Amino acid sequence: MSSAAMETVFSPAAVVQSMMDVEAALARAAAGAGLIPAPAAQAIVSLCRAELYDVQALVAAAPRSGSLALPMVQRLRETVALFDPAAAVYVHRGASAQDLVDTAMAMRSREALRLIDDDLQLLCGQLLELAERHAAVPLLGRTMMQPAQVISLRFKLMNWLMPLLRSAERLREQGRESLQLQLGGAVGTLDGFGDRAGEVLEAVSRELDLPAPEMAWHTQRDRWLRLGLEVGLLCGNLGKLAQDFALMAQAEIDELNEPPGEGYGACTTMPHKKNPVAALQALSAVQRAPQRVSGLLACMAQEHERGLGQQQAELADWSGLMGSAHSAVQALTRALAEPVVRVDRMRGHVLDRQGLVASERLELLLLPRLGRQRTGAFVRDLIHRVRQGQGTLEQLLNAAIDVGDLPATALTAAELKSLFDIDAVAAQADSRVGDLMTQARARLDALAAQPAV
Repeated sequence: MSSAAMETVFSPAAVVQSMMDVEAALARAAAGAGLIPAPAAQAIVSLCRAELYDVQALVAAAPRSGSLALPMVQRLRETVALFDPAAAVYVHRGASAQDLVDTAMAMRSREALRLIDDDLQLLCGQLLELAERHAAVPLLGRTMMQPAQVISLRFKLMNWLMPLLRSAERLREQGRESLQLQLGGAVGTLDGFGDRAGEVLEAVSRELDLPAPEMAWHTQRDRWLRLGLEVGLLCGNLGKLAQDFALMAQAEIDELNEPPGEGYGACTTMPHKKNPVAALQALSAVQRAPQRVSGLLACMAQEHERGLGQQQAELADWSGLMGSAHSAVQALTRALAEPVVRVDRMRGHVLDRQGLVASERLELLLLPRLGRQRTGAFVRDLIHRVRQGQGTLEQLLNAAIDVGDLPATALTAAELKSLFDIDAVAAQADSRVGDLMTQARARLDALAAQPAV
């Protein structure tokens, strides 16, 4: 599952145009280095426009050639020869098909990362703004899919935000490191450019605005794959958020839901249902991300100086992974644009636990005063009686003090009151992320102030 924008980024026409851009840059650089005549370079550059060619025919010819680059270069040569036969011999001079494909994919991936970056910043900002608006809202923490203790809505939101913020930062860093020019010629040595190889490499690097690597990375896929791994991690972080959101949107829970709207999340057969469609779309988008990352890793063992099939196999998983990430980010920004936040339901679920959320805090207070054995037996008995419907934990605890089952000195009045003060507990959870919110705001502002990859 991909986004429409990402499908455009990796469309055949866009990929072909990027390869044409590489050929144009290569011709200019070779002319600048005195390796080909300047008029020949001008002729080549003038015809490096994808709209002049039948892109679908090029795509159809790719399987017979083993690469889209081969029919494209052949068609470019033929077209240049129509206007300047002498210039045609200089088309694609000194480069390899893999140089074209890898560099074009780096250029397309740069655009893909910009799309992801824009929407990921928006999503992070939405989460942070929700956290800033909701102070000390008690929320039932859940572990192993069971009720646990009281946290706060702000704490939950920051638990979603921080991994996404790290992904936004790491994708920029890794993008700058991974998106490099590929230009090595047949075996990576740039032999076709002779002693002008360095000059040509630097000129193409400048024109395409891609860093020149220290060596061709035809079979050195580690930097490239690190970027793929970062996109995979982003998909995992998005999946966690989508899963939590969907669980909180269940009618039985109804703590958080997607924005209302006519037909939004409607069911075809049951009018009462509101399906969490944005969460569904995000989860669907990231579902295959682990397999795609695994597929990319499987392509690393490439033979000698140029591999047989691995680079070609990367292509589908690469664009699919980028599309998955962007589709999931877009879906979740829709869900969090104006979400329905039911703080009453959040508080109600805490209160429905009949005070059991305070059982650990009660144990911690009693342990140094009653000892482990007596404390354990006492607290377990109270929990059993709460579950039997005999009263709340607070009521049973007060009754135990009244009848002497618990010494009056075991708990002070202040301790007894604080045990069941869920607002104070939520405020304490908020305090754990107070400084983090300030840092997150500064980090988001820093991302917004700097250009993406």
